[in-house]
Amino acid sequence: MEGRPVHASISEYAELALPNDTNALGTLLGGKVMHLVDLAGAMAAMRHARCIVVTASIDYMTFLLPIRVGQMVLLRSSVNRVFRTSMEVGVKVFVEDLISGQVRHTSSAYLTFVAIDAEGNRVPVAPVIPETAEEQRRYEEAGQRRAQRLALKKRSP
Repeated sequence: MEGRPVHASISEYAELALPNDTNALGTLLGGKVMHLVDLAGAMAAMRHARCIVVTASIDYMTFLLPIRVGQMVLLRSSVNRVFRTSMEVGVKVFVEDLISGQVRHTSSAYLTFVAIDAEGNRVPVAPVIPETAEEQRRYEEAGQRRAQRLALKKRSP
């Protein structure tokens, strides 16, 4: 199976933070951010695999800054590494103040997606080809995170 470069999976998604999705402080709910991260990650995974994908895990999620009502949420995602039928996708969340134009990093997450066919069976995914030093670093670190995930899985009942 011929590999695909990381840049072929890069996806961007934007959404305005609206009052329905905020808490009493007027900041975006963490669960809403997680939902958007899952969507952005799935877009990159599907763009790479060219098939249906399902979320298998989220390693962790950071929340560095609040996102306030009226600000734009920007999500950037790409495939870091492929492991036969699964792949790790990195998602970065930014907030843009539409009045000032200031853009700041608010959250990051690593997700694992599994490629499946119409019957729900796992299917192999083309390898990802890192082309830049940054992509190569993320590729190597994805392998380390996978080893940690598998070790944790072995310890869990």
